[in-house]
Amino acid sequence: MTIRDWQSLDPRAAAREVHRRVKLLSPGQQRAVIASLRNEVALEQDLAAVQPNAPLSGVPYLLKDLFDLAGQPTCAGSTFLPEVRPTPSADSAIVRALGEAGAICTGKTHLHEFAYGITGENQHYGDCEHPRFPGRTTGGSSSGSAAAVAAGIVPLAIGTDTGGSVRLPAAFCGLFGFRLTPRDRFIADAFPLAVSFDTTGWFTTNADDMNLVTQTLCGSDSLSHEPRGCYLERPGMDADAAAACLCASRRLGPAADAATQRELTEAFSAAVEIYSTLVAAEAWQVHKNWFEPFRNRYDPFVWQRLNRARTIETGEVERARGQLAQVRKTWAAFFSDHDFLVLPAAPFGALTKAECTIENRNRILTLTAPASLGGRPVLTVPVTLPSGLTTGLQIVVRDVHSPVVCWALAKFND
Repeated sequence: MTIRDWQSLDPRAAAREVHRRVKLLSPGQQRAVIASLRNEVALEQDLAAVQPNAPLSGVPYLLKDLFDLAGQPTCAGSTFLPEVRPTPSADSAIVRALGEAGAICTGKTHLHEFAYGITGENQHYGDCEHPRFPGRTTGGSSSGSAAAVAAGIVPLAIGTDTGGSVRLPAAFCGLFGFRLTPRDRFIADAFPLAVSFDTTGWFTTNADDMNLVTQTLCGSDSLSHEPRGCYLERPGMDADAAAACLCASRRLGPAADAATQRELTEAFSAAVEIYSTLVAAEAWQVHKNWFEPFRNRYDPFVWQRLNRARTIETGEVERARGQLAQVRKTWAAFFSDHDFLVLPAAPFGALTKAECTIENRNRILTLTAPASLGGRPVLTVPVTLPSGLTTGLQIVVRDVHSPVVCWALAKFND
């Protein structure tokens, strides 16, 4: 169902439909995907109270459990955060903005613990599985949000993206995704992973819905010329994914010329190392006071990642910051005469649990880390593979008001 389809339902029918669709998930997946859910009566009352002429009037959505709802603990995919962080007294900015647009939060979704992972695994609540391919991951860390939209529970879900946590689940689940920029008003009050790189984002099933939500929350500049951009081929792609992404990219523009390919490839060559070092250093600052007291309550893999983070030396961080500055100069130079860059969003389709390895994580980050380092907004559009699985394209734009977003969505409005 599209946003317009949901808006055509009366409040009672919409509330009932959300709950009916949640119950279609297996009990294990209900627990893995849904962190909390408004009861049907309260949801109906809220849907009935919205202004009928608001752009997202009556649209139910789900919220990644890094954002606050007043009076409800934020868990961030963990079991102990409510014990060390006060219960929020106010809604997050993204919740307020969506409320002003007429959308109603129906509950919260689970995530990779503390958003420090890209696979959608969570030992506390369960691993999120692809709704159409059981046994394969949704990707993460915005795993519950992606799963909920892909399963049709709601037409919109809010996530976050630090190193690909909207882009990868969108690609794996065949969704449209949009990530914003670090330190903006929508991410400023979310529970952080790494504040210099965290961004807010959202998922929809189709281009029209993505355009409506993005226009409502971000607006858009007018298109003054045919957008100029190119496709950058990247290493580490499976053959089918490489071919499908190259074919899909032709809807938007040509492949990068040899000089641009060479310049960007060189600039992005150390992106995974730079990203991993800087995010780890910032994540350690968030968690250092809890690391030992709650050692046995962290996911072991998250704990190990933080354990490595605490050993990073100041010199490594400073060197990475210097490299980051060079990457950002490259992005600025690119956008001086281009409007967008297209990259693959995932080097393969949705992974099985056995395939969620550090090697495959690094293959993913090779694609997603460059835009994260640049602090750039990214629209993700789905690309179907011969197997029926999906990957996606990242369309990296100059800023959130770029008219390229609307222009590109029109190209993929199949």
